[in-house]
Amino acid sequence: MKNKTILITLLVFVLITVGCVFAYFHFTGESENEVVVQNEKQALFTLENYPKVDASLATQPLTDAFAAAFTGENNISESWYDYTNTHPAYLRLIDKEVDVIVVTEPSADELQYAKDKGVELEVTPVVREGFVFYVNSNNPVNNLSLSQIKKIYSGKTVNWNEVGGNAGVIRPFQRPANSGSQTGMLSLVMKDTKLMTPLKENLVETMESIINLVADYDNGENAIGYSYYYYATTIFETIDEEISNKIKLLAVDGVKPTNETIKNGEYTLNTAYYIVTRKGDTSADAQKLVNAMLSEEGQKVAEEAGYVGVK
Repeated sequence: MKNKTILITLLVFVLITVGCVFAYFHFTGESENEVVVQNEKQALFTLENYPKVDASLATQPLTDAFAAAFTGENNISESWYDYTNTHPAYLRLIDKEVDVIVVTEPSADELQYAKDKGVELEVTPVVREGFVFYVNSNNPVNNLSLSQIKKIYSGKTVNWNEVGGNAGVIRPFQRPANSGSQTGMLSLVMKDTKLMTPLKENLVETMESIINLVADYDNGENAIGYSYYYYATTIFETIDEEISNKIKLLAVDGVKPTNETIKNGEYTLNTAYYIVTRKGDTSADAQKLVNAMLSEEGQKVAEEAGYVGVK
């Protein structure tokens, strides 16, 4: 009887041990599979099947961040990207050379080019942005009304002492037609007011060049330029922090552009960067990328990259 009891005890012990071992491998194996599934969900694409994307200069850090997040690759070679800039990106999209572009709003010329090619553009905001004006840090003017800005850029106001500054002829820099910031200047600021024809020396090819000129000690004190908030702050600071400290962003109608005032709409020159695709001609992979950019996770990626989300 005693031996039988010992035998039963040993049998129960073995069964319990086997059960524990089985449970361990069953549940840990399930957890490992779960991790693999989660990782697969995060990696929506490989570098090989990622849709062809182009972007403006100001949105390239955003599309870089999306590519890293949606492929799971944190060290993507620069040669993998295929960026041009705003206007050529629109042309490439319309000509079906790329699948998705992330840029500023289309210009009248770009919309006409699309119409001529029989292409309709799908334009969807992906992050918020502010259109900003800046002057040399030595300029005593800190705020301009939208009306004053229009008068400066229509040629009606020509001296800083007319808007509360020191006497000096205003030098208003402009960008070329179809550049993202020139399109923004026309649609967001000037609207029905005619933009003055710039002097040749006041027409500047790149956003970086305008900032350099406005920051210049000898020539910049009477200058004014415009750009997008993210470029004028985050991007340019990485290019040349010393130069960026020699300009200051102006408040418009008493509101200074910040992430907060852009997000809550208090800053009136509020715009966005857009995902643009060909309406009715978007591949499944391209649409999957668009959906991912606009998802909660995509918006989190955008905000971690320093942009202001639309959601």
